[in-house]
Amino acid sequence: MSETGDIIDQWREHLAIARRRSPHTVRAYVATAARLLEYRHIKSWQQVADLSTRDLRGHLAERRAEGIGNVSAARELSALKSFVTHARDLTGAEPGAAPRIRGPRIKKGLPRPITPDEATNMVSTVAESAAEDWAGLRDSAVLLLMYGAGLRIAEALSLKASDLPLGETLVVTGKGNKQRVVPLLPVVRDAVAAYVAECPFEVSGDAPIFRGVKGGPLSQGIVQKAMARARRALGLPDTATPHALRHSFATHLLGSGADLRSLQELLGHASLGSTQIYTQVDAAKMLEAYRSAHPREDG
Repeated sequence: MSETGDIIDQWREHLAIARRRSPHTVRAYVATAARLLEYRHIKSWQQVADLSTRDLRGHLAERRAEGIGNVSAARELSALKSFVTHARDLTGAEPGAAPRIRGPRIKKGLPRPITPDEATNMVSTVAESAAEDWAGLRDSAVLLLMYGAGLRIAEALSLKASDLPLGETLVVTGKGNKQRVVPLLPVVRDAVAAYVAECPFEVSGDAPIFRGVKGGPLSQGIVQKAMARARRALGLPDTATPHALRHSFATHLLGSGADLRSLQELLGHASLGSTQIYTQVDAAKMLEAYRSAHPREDG
């Protein structure tokens, strides 16, 4: 294997195992690193560690000339900073020091949550449209973990059999290997228990709770496709994605009176700024929606 291939393999392993990044993030960060190595003819970790702010600016300028927009450029910069910082950790050159470079300004749009009724109908439709009953129970349980507990899809799918039986709270390992404790509503716990009871594969030890039809770990793509089918059946917009369920969890809780710091902890946001965007949504409307239809023990 080439030296470049070794670097990419080591970077992929670091992201997936040491940093516990989602498969989507791993793919994106690895692709960004591979482009950098190719464009700059880099063959060693030391060469990566030696890259200057000017080098990175030049690389990003080349990428912008290829037509990538502000959002893509900002994402690539984040990946590049992480890559170079890791190289400096490995080589002892300014260990832990991230390159000082600002990315393009990105105007954040409002999250687009779905209403409680839409979420409830989505969960029901996903369950009813599955090819097998156990798979329907599985998909609806995953969606309820996102809508009822605010989990990211990768966090829900990373749950292990050792986490069972689910109690009133759950320790979740999120981005950056950071752990947080989230409360679990009875309807969420019941949905997971119903799926486990019907799952045709043994759920024990360190095995993942959620399985694909062949018994392997359930992929995000399967859940996304199931929700896309339900979305079309219900006539919902394309923005009604699995992640929209997490947005709904956040907006409904904020509307019900949750403070930003508590919401930040529940969502696992690294900074309060990521959570503050939810304050721009109509609080009164969220409160009414949450009280009327958010999953809870009596409904």
